[in-house]
Amino acid sequence: MDRLEQSLLDAPIIEKGEYQYFVHPISDGVPMLEPELLREIVIKIIRKAELEDVDKIVTPAAMGIHISTAVSLMTDIPLVVIRKREYGLEGEVSLAKKTGYSESEMFINDVEAGDSVLVLDDVLSTGGTMKGILEALSDIGAEIIDIVAVIKKTGPNELDDTDYRVKTLINVSVENGEVIIDDPRGDG
Repeated sequence: MDRLEQSLLDAPIIEKGEYQYFVHPISDGVPMLEPELLREIVIKIIRKAELEDVDKIVTPAAMGIHISTAVSLMTDIPLVVIRKREYGLEGEVSLAKKTGYSESEMFINDVEAGDSVLVLDDVLSTGGTMKGILEALSDIGAEIIDIVAVIKKTGPNELDDTDYRVKTLINVSVENGEVIIDDPRGDG
């Protein structure tokens, strides 16, 4: 069993209303993220993602940043962080972010028509955030080379009825207060 799988099996579960939520270093920053786990995840991403023609790695703030930074350092591909704050820079594009438990606005800078991008995130759950990002990048005219999420929560999401396909490293569900590994190798 690899570190990612074991870390998810060991993850504490908290309840948010009727929603059972696992607390994990990749998705929450707690418990502490061990370098060995981050290194394992980055190697898996580099092996799984189509990187050959990628000009930029694009990730949403905040929990995609540490993963994407490590991938950027290993591949020398520049990193663009989609921020939750408007800066008013030339070319800035806003997008609506809607998740299972919140709604807000995010802002993309430094992505232009013709850019070839890898979209990288920590967790794919409802698909709301990812769908908004992918639609905004398409509207900008960027070419989405590949999409990777480290962890996918099994079940329907907003990308199911789209042409977007997200590669994942591991697919899980939460049942009766436990993380269940549905697919230890993920999708794609």
